[in-house]
Amino acid sequence: MSQDFQTDSRQMLGRLRGVMAQDAAGQARLDQITHLIAEEMRIEVCSIYLFRDEDMLELCATEGLNPEAVHQTRMRLGEGLVGRVARTGQVINTDDAPNTPGFRFMPETGEEGYSSFMGVPIQRLGEKLGVLVVQSKDARSFSEEEVYAVEVVAMVLAEMTELGAFIGDGAAMKARHQHPVQFRGTTAQEGAARGHVWLHEPRVIVTNLIGEDPVRELERLNEAVDELRVGVDRMLTSARFGDKEQLEVLEAYRMFANSKGWMRRMEEDINRGLSAEAAVEKEQSTARARLGQVADAYLRDRLHDLDDLSNRMLRILTGQGTGTAAEMPSDPILIARNIGPAELLDYGRSLKGIVLEEGAVGSHATIVARALAIPLVIHAKNITTEAMNGDPILVDGDQGVAHLRPGETVIAAFRDKMAMQAKAQERYASIRDKPATTLCGRTLSLTMNAGLMADLPSLEGSGADGVGLFRTELQFLVRSKMPKRAELSELYSRVMDAAKGRDVVFRTLDIGSDKVLPYMKPTDEPNPAMGWRAIRVGLDKPGVMRMQLQALIRGAKGRPLSVMFPFVAQREEFNAGRAELNKALERERILGHPLPATMRLGAMLETPSLAYAADQFYRDVDFLSIGGNDLKQFFFAADRENERVRRRYDTLNISFLTFLQGIVERCMATDTPLSFCGEDAGRPVEAACLAAIGIRSLSMRPASIGPVKSILRRTDLDELRSVIDEAGRRGDQSVRPCVMDYLREKL
Repeated sequence: MSQDFQTDSRQMLGRLRGVMAQDAAGQARLDQITHLIAEEMRIEVCSIYLFRDEDMLELCATEGLNPEAVHQTRMRLGEGLVGRVARTGQVINTDDAPNTPGFRFMPETGEEGYSSFMGVPIQRLGEKLGVLVVQSKDARSFSEEEVYAVEVVAMVLAEMTELGAFIGDGAAMKARHQHPVQFRGTTAQEGAARGHVWLHEPRVIVTNLIGEDPVRELERLNEAVDELRVGVDRMLTSARFGDKEQLEVLEAYRMFANSKGWMRRMEEDINRGLSAEAAVEKEQSTARARLGQVADAYLRDRLHDLDDLSNRMLRILTGQGTGTAAEMPSDPILIARNIGPAELLDYGRSLKGIVLEEGAVGSHATIVARALAIPLVIHAKNITTEAMNGDPILVDGDQGVAHLRPGETVIAAFRDKMAMQAKAQERYASIRDKPATTLCGRTLSLTMNAGLMADLPSLEGSGADGVGLFRTELQFLVRSKMPKRAELSELYSRVMDAAKGRDVVFRTLDIGSDKVLPYMKPTDEPNPAMGWRAIRVGLDKPGVMRMQLQALIRGAKGRPLSVMFPFVAQREEFNAGRAELNKALERERILGHPLPATMRLGAMLETPSLAYAADQFYRDVDFLSIGGNDLKQFFFAADRENERVRRRYDTLNISFLTFLQGIVERCMATDTPLSFCGEDAGRPVEAACLAAIGIRSLSMRPASIGPVKSILRRTDLDELRSVIDEAGRRGDQSVRPCVMDYLREKL
C-alpha cells in the first residue's frame, strides 16, 4: 500500500474530525460527511443509509443523487444491494451494479448511469446501524486501499452515531439510547420490578476516534498491550496448576495477547489515522461480526476470548472501568449478556430484577435468581448494546418482557399491575397461617424449594409447611474448589436450625447437564440433559457422594433427616445409592457421631422409566418426589431449553395427567408418600389439577405458596376431578379450557 494513500486516509479522517467539532445539526453533519468523502475519493456519489427500525433502511444523506430522495427512499433489510450489505454485514464491491444479483433500481434517486458500487456496513460491535455507499460512473472495482478507507470511515460514523453526532433536527436520526425500546425475551422467574439499569459489564464509550499523532498513538497502544500481557501472565501465575482446563483457557488468552497479527492490524489502523482506542475497537467489531457466522464451538470460544481481551484493552486505554466504579442505583435492574451464580450471589438481594441476553431456563444462575425471588427475563437480544447505566427500566417476568426507557402509558399500566400484585399479596398474607384445606375437606402439604441460606427466611413469611426440595449443588457451583465436608456439615446444620423443626428434604448433588462445576472438567456430550448427570455422577464418583452423605448425617446432629437422590432411572441406581448411605451411617456410628433420629431416603421421579419400575421399588423408597420439569420434557420429548418446542406441550394435556395419575395409583397401592416438585406445582391452575388427581404434597418457590393456597381453599377437588374426567371421555387434548371455564364460574 502506498504511503500517499495512507496520507490521504489520514487527511480524510482529519476532515471528519473537523466536522465532528463543529456545532452543527445532525443533518448538516451528515451532508458534510458525504460531500467530503466524495471529494476526497474523487467520485461522483456518496450516500449514507441508516436504520429507522430493525427492518427498514432510509437514505439519510447523499452527495450526487437526487437530494429530494433523502428521507424518502427506503428499503427493507436484504432488499437491493444496500439491503444485502446491511443483512450480511459484508462489503459489496462491483464494477457492474445493474447486473449484480439483488440489484434494485430506485428511479427517484437518479442513480442511473453509475456502474461502480461499493457498499460498506456501518456497524459497532455487531450492532447494525446502516450502510455507507460510494458510486462512480467509471466501470471499475474499487481498490483494496479504497475499500479499507471507506471501512474506516464507516467505523467512525458508527462511533459518531453512538455519541449522538447526527441528532438535532427532525430530519436526522433519533437520539440513540434515549427513545423507548421493548425487549421480548423468555420468562425465567416470574414477578414485576421497576428500577434503573445497572450494567454488569459497562460498555466502553470511545470518544477519541481519530489520532493526531500516529507515533504517540502507537506508543499508547504498546503501553496498553504491555499492561494487558502483564495482567494475563499474572492470572496464569495465580491459576491453580493441575487444573488443565483453566490453564488451557488462560494460555489461549496469552496467545491472543501476544498475537503479532492482531498487533499488526491495529498498528496499520493507527498509521491510517485512527486513535489507539478506535484501532482496538475496529478489531473487536470484526471479531463480533465473525462470531455470528461461526458455528464451530471452539472458534466461537476463541472469538469470545478476543472480544474480552479487546474490552480489557479499551478499559486500559480509556481509563473507564479501572478506577472507582459508578455508584449503583438504589433500585438496580441488572443487565448482562450472561452471568454465573457466584457473581449473582455477590449482588445478593440488592437487585430488583435481572435481564440477560443469553441465559437458560434451567441454568444455575436462574436457580439463584429464583432462590432470591428476583424477576428474571432471559434471551433479551441486544439489550446490553441499547441499555445505559441509569436508564429507567420495567421488568415483567410474568410475560418475559423488559421495557427500557418506557413511556408514560407503559409506566401507568405497569404501576397498576404492581398495585394489583401488592393487593393480592395482602390477601395471601391473611391466609398464611391457615391450612391448604379444600372445600371438599382435603388438606394438602405446601412446601417450598430452596438452595441457599438466603431462602430460609421465606419459610416463615410464605406459610410453607417445610422445605420439599433443598438443592445442595448451589454450594458446589458458587465455589472455585470443592467444598470441605466440615463446611457442608455446618451449612446443613444451619439450614435445619432455620427450619425450626419443619421437615427439610435434601436432594443430593445434581450436577451435569447445564450445571457444571468450575473445578470439574466438563464432558462434551451431544445431549447433556440425558447424559452423565445427577446420581449417575455420584455413583461413578462415590467419594464425592460419601463425603456429602457424611456431611448431611453430621449436620442433622441427631435430628430427623430426609434425603433424596435425583434423576433415578432404575431401581438398581437407588439401591446402589442406599448402599452408600448405609456405609456412611455405619462409619458415623463407628466414629461415635450421633445418628439421625429417623432416616428417610427417597428418590426423584424424573424419568418415565421409573414410573414403570417393579412394585418392590415403590416399597423400598420412603417417599417419591415427581420432578415435573425434567419429567415433562422427557415425556413429550421436548427440550425445556428449546423455545421452539417447550411451550408447545401443556402440563394439563390429558396424556400427561393420565400418566401422572398412574404414578399416584401405584403410590397409593404401596402406601408410598408422593409429592410433586417443579414450576407447575407453583402455578395455581396446574396445582389445583394435580391435587384433583390425587397428589397431596406440592413443593414450589416461596412466592407461589400464597396463590396456590388461595385457589385450593376455594376449590372442590371432587368437582374438579369430574371436569377432568369428562374432558378425557370427550377426547380433549388438554383439560385447560374446561378447567378454566369451571374455575371462572366457581371463583
